[in-house]
Amino acid sequence: MNTPEKTHLKRSLKNRHIQFISLGGAVGTGLFLGVGGAIFAAGPSVLLGYLISGFIIFLIMRQLGEMNTQDPSAGSSSYFAYKYWGDFPGFLAGWNYWVLQVLVGIAELTAVAAYAQYWFPNLATWKTAFLFFILINAVNLATVKAYGEVEFWFSSIKIIAICAMILTGSYILFFNPSLVPGASIKNLWQTSTLGIHLGDVNFSGFFPHKIIGLIMALPMITFSFGGLELVGIAASETENPKKTIPKAINQVVFRILIFYLGSLAVLLSLYHWSNLSVSDSPFVMIFDRIGFKYGAWALNFIVLTAALSVYNSCLYSNSRMLYALALQKNAPHIFAKTNKTKIPINAILVSGMLTFLVVPLNYFVPNWFDAFKVIMSFIVVYILVNWSIITLVHIKFKQKNKETLFPAPFYPYSNYLTLVFVLFILIAMTLPKIGMLKQVLAIPFWILFIYLCYTIIKQKRAL
Repeated sequence: MNTPEKTHLKRSLKNRHIQFISLGGAVGTGLFLGVGGAIFAAGPSVLLGYLISGFIIFLIMRQLGEMNTQDPSAGSSSYFAYKYWGDFPGFLAGWNYWVLQVLVGIAELTAVAAYAQYWFPNLATWKTAFLFFILINAVNLATVKAYGEVEFWFSSIKIIAICAMILTGSYILFFNPSLVPGASIKNLWQTSTLGIHLGDVNFSGFFPHKIIGLIMALPMITFSFGGLELVGIAASETENPKKTIPKAINQVVFRILIFYLGSLAVLLSLYHWSNLSVSDSPFVMIFDRIGFKYGAWALNFIVLTAALSVYNSCLYSNSRMLYALALQKNAPHIFAKTNKTKIPINAILVSGMLTFLVVPLNYFVPNWFDAFKVIMSFIVVYILVNWSIITLVHIKFKQKNKETLFPAPFYPYSNYLTLVFVLFILIAMTLPKIGMLKQVLAIPFWILFIYLCYTIIKQKRAL
């Protein structure tokens, strides 16, 4: 096994940066746009889906957090897979995560272009994607502190907005329900009086499509939780990581659950789920339909900001992962170079270049929602591979580290539960109504492709 080189990144990120970076990576398109499909599949029981998935991601974050607190290094899951499992697991973990973040970045910029059409319906999505691609890449090419500050304010905007929406919606529901016709907590389990009824489709009850509806929603919910691992990536640039990382992980997971469950509970109470659209942002749509035009305008700005926040985090994380791979000698050494401000400039440039694919994608597929659905389905697969690697590596880690600073709860049962959950999601994705069978079948071919690349690089190293 090769020994990773020493990291040259600067520890400039403070606790508030880490808190909001983690929130920024997870509260974005998955909540504001992707949730529409999950709601349409499961109805109000989508809340239960987020609760179950949130518990699993809490377990995964604690597993990752235990390793990062003990050894805060660049590359996070890739570094630990490399150190405690072997060369190839580290290679697979790193490149899988890198491709995942490139795809998430493309999805988020596609969403940004879609949000802009709320104001400019005739503006081509590829033009908007290109504009914001330039903007966010410029931020990341500055200092890591500049990235942290931008992400802090991006995340602050959307978090304040979510809290304001929860409070406003709660006020309407409990004190002035006449403002929104049909607004009631009963919408979570009763049939809509304003709903769109299609033949014999059932729009009533907490489980309108029974348990199968909840199962169908789980892959889409998984997409929503795909950015929380970013706290591990940021560990190598964090001040006092042994104190900051545990605090960030414990607080962030619960905040995410509050934001998701709170906002969705209010959303589904204000307006019956059967009236929503699978392709539009439910948050913007509701405020638009109930007559709060300025509220809808402001929310559209906020969801656009949220998507930019996630892309900002994606570019940061995949550039740092490429940097870590170069330190492991699993990527060209040029990506391990840092500039005077201690940022891996070559890794940022290449990661950004791959994300630039969003521009031709939106040019040749002008129906943004079709492009978004395809990207999202592959993102879910990469997320599940990433989660599996984290929990398996944690088992290896625990075998060599009996006493740690921030032990994960319920070890090793939490690891086994996580793996069972991942397997369950993969099986659910094969259901005809979900239509992700091809993506699931592609997993072994993806791993084989990565193994072939690893073999070629290993042979070149030996020469």
